[in-house]
Amino acid sequence: MASVLNVSAYLFTRIDDPAALRPVLRERAAGAGLRGTILLAEEGINLFLAGDADAVRGFVGGLRADFPALRAKESWSDAVPFGRLLVKVKREIIRMDRPDVRPQDGRAPAVSPATLRRWLDRGVDDDGREVVLVDTRNAFEVDYGTFSGARDWRIERFTQFPDAASAHRDELAGKTVVSFCTGGIRCEKAALYLRDQGLDAYQLDGGILGWFAAEGDAHWDGDCFVFDEREALDPALAARAGV
Repeated sequence: MASVLNVSAYLFTRIDDPAALRPVLRERAAGAGLRGTILLAEEGINLFLAGDADAVRGFVGGLRADFPALRAKESWSDAVPFGRLLVKVKREIIRMDRPDVRPQDGRAPAVSPATLRRWLDRGVDDDGREVVLVDTRNAFEVDYGTFSGARDWRIERFTQFPDAASAHRDELAGKTVVSFCTGGIRCEKAALYLRDQGLDAYQLDGGILGWFAAEGDAHWDGDCFVFDEREALDPALAARAGV
């Protein structure tokens, strides 16, 4: 049985001095024997860590003293899929290069996996409108798997998303748009941008990994790429065969 706990978590929230927080979190994570990456910025925190289950959960529990709204997604592996521990300060925890998009000041409306499942099963939302899923990930990630019928604009990096969304705005008008990504962080910004474009846009709460945990492989084709040595997870949140 897999014994290494992997956790991903993020929170858009104002951090006044991320540079001062960096050594504090590095010492805590290193002391717990964790490996992975923690990103800090004035807009929030984003992390991917792995290690002993008690150590990982203890670290995340300690973070919630400062970030009580932080929610973590868990998965398991046979080995730690990170080579070392990195704690970095960035301009953004997920780069979009649109400073006017500020989820730390208020997130876009979210759709739960259960609600989206109901909509997709019926073919329309609760008001009878067409539902359009927009994949906000890079093209190579989408190639591992995505929701059936999702829009894929073949972007190579997230900074290209706003221009792609603007180019496709008219085809989304009058529909219920749900943006999604691996863990939720990109679709937070994407949904806000889409709403700024006048669209009725929402984000999938918890992202793809949250969907897998709640709904399994329903309406999904393939696996989900992850940025660690596991490469991709199947809808059971296990490393795909051969990885």
